[in-house]
Amino acid sequence: MFKNKWKFFSLNLLLTLLIFFIFSADYNLLNFINSLFYISIIYFTTVLLMYTIKGGFFDGVTFGFRRFNSIMFKRNDYLEEWREKPLPSEKFNSSLYQRIKFQAVSLLILLILLLFIYYII
Repeated sequence: MFKNKWKFFSLNLLLTLLIFFIFSADYNLLNFINSLFYISIIYFTTVLLMYTIKGGFFDGVTFGFRRFNSIMFKRNDYLEEWREKPLPSEKFNSSLYQRIKFQAVSLLILLILLLFIYYII
């Protein structure tokens, strides 16, 4: 991914414009807002999923499935390697999370600003 968050933001805006020009029947502000919403909802959902993983919500489920798998399908696993495998919250990439969170927040701010312009003006 891009290291520069502003270049990545401009790429997202270009992607929004591309979706707007390809899929819109009429070229107006409402259809551009809809196109921006499609892009921003993907980022927002990804950020919420990553936040849930970061908090350790899936750690217990993952550990339980690993334990169940080792009990049901007994292999010659004398070291019990399933106990030492990192859990999802331990493998979390915080720099990727920060970059995607910036994109989600900035696209959401732009979306709210455009909605404000659309309904006020």
